[in-house]
Amino acid sequence: MVTYDERMARPAKTDSGAKRNPGRTRERILSAALKEFAAKGFAGARVDVIARRANINKRMLYHYFGDKEKLFRSVLRQKVAERRAWGANLSSDPAERLPFWFKTACEDADWTRLLEWEALQGDGQKVIDEDERRAQAADWLERLRQRQARGELTADYDARHLALAMQSLTMYPMAFPQLTRFIMGRTINDPKFQRAHAAFLKKFAAAFSPMNARPVKINFAK
Repeated sequence: MVTYDERMARPAKTDSGAKRNPGRTRERILSAALKEFAAKGFAGARVDVIARRANINKRMLYHYFGDKEKLFRSVLRQKVAERRAWGANLSSDPAERLPFWFKTACEDADWTRLLEWEALQGDGQKVIDEDERRAQAADWLERLRQRQARGELTADYDARHLALAMQSLTMYPMAFPQLTRFIMGRTINDPKFQRAHAAFLKKFAAAFSPMNARPVKINFAK
């Protein structure tokens, strides 16, 4: 019996499209790579399967991206750039941003799974493209601080904690679908759950408002 991976690993029939349209070929490779990395993580992903998904051979894949690590880096950078472009066109109001990023997480489970695999397969050392990703995180924090300075977000909390809270609120259900189902009694893909959680986020966004923030003092010394 031929397995799924064996079918996917068979040599592509043609690479003629790669020669005609390099840009489209790169996009096909990146899309195929995202699927494979999301399914198996960086360590388990197979270049031959990615090539098969993209309908090219491995030689052409190496021509475009060099090796598996560079391909993974390119996937990361594409996804981060995609999200940054979306964020730049959003309202600064958390009541609009939080439901949007939750909807995005629901529609792009591969991105969440890729990040989860990276966490599971990591050994506590630097991840791929860490310096660039740290720089991107620092840039996001700076933009949050600017929004705090303009009065668009509460300044009562460290921007780092606000960033972590926002990511958790919007990505957690997709990252842990089984826990979501236990708690909510519905799956992450259930439209009723998605509508209800989006409405919750829109209402809960008041916690990020300068007018409604009420910092709580916690004494960790006790």
